[in-house]
Amino acid sequence: MTQQRAEPPVGGTRAYLQSLLPSLVPSERRVAQLFVTAPDEVAQMSVSELAQRTETSPATVVRACKRLGFDGFQHLRQFLLRDLGAAAWGTANGHEEQTGEPGSTEHFVTGIFSRAAGEIRTALAALDYAEFEAAAQAIRACRRLFIVGNGASLPPAQSIALRFLTSGLVCEAPADIVSQQVAAKLLTPDDVCLAVSDSGMNMFTLRSARVAAEQGATVIGVTSYAKSALAAVSTHTLVAGAEFHTWNDDTMIGNIVQMLLLSALQVAATSDSPEAAAAHAEVFREVLTMVEDEDAPSTPLAPTRPPESSTAQPRGFAST
Repeated sequence: MTQQRAEPPVGGTRAYLQSLLPSLVPSERRVAQLFVTAPDEVAQMSVSELAQRTETSPATVVRACKRLGFDGFQHLRQFLLRDLGAAAWGTANGHEEQTGEPGSTEHFVTGIFSRAAGEIRTALAALDYAEFEAAAQAIRACRRLFIVGNGASLPPAQSIALRFLTSGLVCEAPADIVSQQVAAKLLTPDDVCLAVSDSGMNMFTLRSARVAAEQGATVIGVTSYAKSALAAVSTHTLVAGAEFHTWNDDTMIGNIVQMLLLSALQVAATSDSPEAAAAHAEVFREVLTMVEDEDAPSTPLAPTRPPESSTAQPRGFAST
């Protein structure tokens, strides 16, 4: 397959590179990893300096750049310089949102939110919008939607399943891996399997996705890595958020990207459907009923005192 020419958006070059790292051989990966971790240094290097720094050869550097979708090192370097300039402009114009004294709770909390906001803006660098549209069309036309996710991807998968259910779509998202396997086996060519895996390598999710593909179902993979095992088995692959997911990260920022992308997919697949609108209205009425029931008094009201002219006694109460 011909490598698509890279055109990452402003600020999105690192995220784009990160999404392709697993597809490279070790020597090329060392080169690409330096692009991701030290773009400011790489932007000032020559090909020979970069080769020396990564213990590779100039040919390997150029080959890595081309495998990543660029014409060569100078082409990639232009994107790194562009993003560095945009970041410097944002800082100079007060776009840094982290506040508080270093080490303070405010600094810690605002730092996490600032990082999330910044990385969300670049998370779609590797997303193919044609693939996204095709995925939305497949869901719109399917008989049944099966959603599978495990590990850290289980909560986003379960959450979006509820959203699809409220749109009136026949949808299931079992949390148990045995139930996932059984559900995948019962799919048909009229059905869609939406498989969510950040790494694209979760063995349980992959197993269900492969079974779904064997049954002829359309498989939509949502992952952070464009050349992952999940991407290989998927009919349509939606790639976003690679820069968020590092195993040594204590935060759960990455799930935000998954939820945003899945939410966008759900809206795209159901927004023009009269059936979905009717289902939403019915669900809203049901939720209102549930809320009203919850708000009702939990203890019975005191019996109403009968009029003084009446000799009748309230039922269940003795006279005094």
